[in-house]
Amino acid sequence: TLMLRVRSCYLVSHSRIMAGSNIFIMSEPTLRVLYGSQTGTAQDTAQRIARQGRRRQLQVQVLPLDSYNVANLISESLVIIVCSTTGQGDPPDNMKNFWRFIFKKSLPVGSLSRLDCAVLGLGDSSYPKFNFVAKKLHKRLMQLGASTLLPVGLADDQHDLGADAVIDPWLTSLWANLFALYPRLCFLLVSSGRLPPTYTFHFLDDVKDEREDRLRIPTEQTAPSQLHPFPSRLLSNRRVTDTSHFQDVRHIEFDITGSNIEFAAGDVVMMFPRNAPEDVQQFCQLLRIDPEARFTLRATDNTAVPARLPQPCTVRHLMERYLDIAAVPRRSFFELLSTFATDELEHEKLVEFSSAAGQEELHIYCNRPRRTALEVLADFPHTTAELKVDYLLDLFPEIQPRSFSIASSLQAHPNRLQILVAVVRYKTKMHKQREGLCSTWLASLNPEQGDVSVPLWVKKGSLRFPKEKDTPVIMVGPGTGVAPFRSALQERIAEGKNANVLFFGCRSESKDFYFGSEWEEMMKAGHLSLFTAFSRDQEEKVYVQQRVRENAELLWDLIANKGACFYIAGNAKQMPASVCDALKEVFQQEGGVSAEEAEQMLTAMERTGRLQSETWS
Repeated sequence: TLMLRVRSCYLVSHSRIMAGSNIFIMSEPTLRVLYGSQTGTAQDTAQRIARQGRRRQLQVQVLPLDSYNVANLISESLVIIVCSTTGQGDPPDNMKNFWRFIFKKSLPVGSLSRLDCAVLGLGDSSYPKFNFVAKKLHKRLMQLGASTLLPVGLADDQHDLGADAVIDPWLTSLWANLFALYPRLCFLLVSSGRLPPTYTFHFLDDVKDEREDRLRIPTEQTAPSQLHPFPSRLLSNRRVTDTSHFQDVRHIEFDITGSNIEFAAGDVVMMFPRNAPEDVQQFCQLLRIDPEARFTLRATDNTAVPARLPQPCTVRHLMERYLDIAAVPRRSFFELLSTFATDELEHEKLVEFSSAAGQEELHIYCNRPRRTALEVLADFPHTTAELKVDYLLDLFPEIQPRSFSIASSLQAHPNRLQILVAVVRYKTKMHKQREGLCSTWLASLNPEQGDVSVPLWVKKGSLRFPKEKDTPVIMVGPGTGVAPFRSALQERIAEGKNANVLFFGCRSESKDFYFGSEWEEMMKAGHLSLFTAFSRDQEEKVYVQQRVRENAELLWDLIANKGACFYIAGNAKQMPASVCDALKEVFQQEGGVSAEEAEQMLTAMERTGRLQSETWS
């Protein structure tokens, strides 16, 4: 069908071009680039596609999927969707409304017959449901009659060159197919110059208005949200690993009195981290800009001014709370930076880093040592000196919110919210230690030095615990993966649900046995059965999956005879798959089933919600 349309389109256009003085060239379509992004990567890729479209003189609109009126899809001619997959095959937060609508059974087959579309998925093949959202959406659009310009793109973070290993050839095919479908595009020149900035800065001379730093506290009727977080007071920030242990893990407590925040076991708390004061100072020095200068933003097209930025705003606020200057920059960063380069050597290197052929070099320079955008600016001083402030929001992505499993229950701790945070610090070949933006910021907060406020809000997590009182719960949570299970145990015990089994693993009982005394009290009270795996306390390493195998008889009885639910939380690398393999061995050993039947049992448990996991990389 696509080839017939391409040929027909070409013949019509060709005949009109050859018609002499009465030339009428078929108009090019408006390109909608829609994205579902959880961490900003899909948004960056969507904006990259939009830039390429604008260089081809196309009218382009870029929107998050939930900001687009999905009812308009029926009349669209050309749409590209870029989406990531979160959790266990879930859509990102900013495409959930779109997702619900597009899968309505009432939508008629053929309703999108006018639409030419393409779907690009961004995923990580270390997760079991790799690019699930993109695959399912691509199939659904075809069911509704849309014509797909090319097969769904399945980018993989695990590739040596990252997602670009798939994105680059996918985009090459996309533009080639669009040229075939809309021949006029072949006659349009591709602009290689710098595109206009999305926003322009207008600096103010009057005295700073202190209101910009104040958070609007939600009313009693409104729950805190991303745009209106609640300024919670930090009550405690305590290290819970031994001082000799390599990992600094914090148990942090917030006061949420008067916030109207409610949460249940399995929910997560969200917050925006802040850049370090020394990084903000260095950034302002590199750009020779006054951190106290105030400005307003004006969009150069129909783009809305970022809702999170106050108007007016100080440069310090922008640098500290909005621009992600401490992140490892993406390829688009180098592409735009190269347009400011006047030094020949710097320009040559930046162009190489932004080219498809230079991705291995970029990986060695930037990704492998985890070099930050701020450090890149310092490495290219001549180019940085030429930077124009109007391009800052195009050059640097917005700081994305971080999520933490809530580690407490409102029944046990009214008006309190607690989290367990592993502070990310590690060495690369870079002189300065690498640090996680949010965990390092949280670790630096000291409630003993006065009132410390952390803006936050809560959203539903992926874990759901049974409401029935007699349904047993089996939880596997090594390391900080135990956080949501502490919340669940406190909640369940308060509700009289005492059929609880916890498998906990860490390196050493004396150094990182989180909440050990609490588990002991629960066991003494008959509320918990605990199985521990301290991997480094003996010569032979022991992990939670081994404890699962060792307790096969108990687990089989709970799952097969008592309808238990099984939960896994923690690092996504190897643990979840190893635990699932151990559970299948339990089914084979105690249930006498084959390997294939054990796999089917696990799949059935997952489908019915009796097997759930919350993992992160």
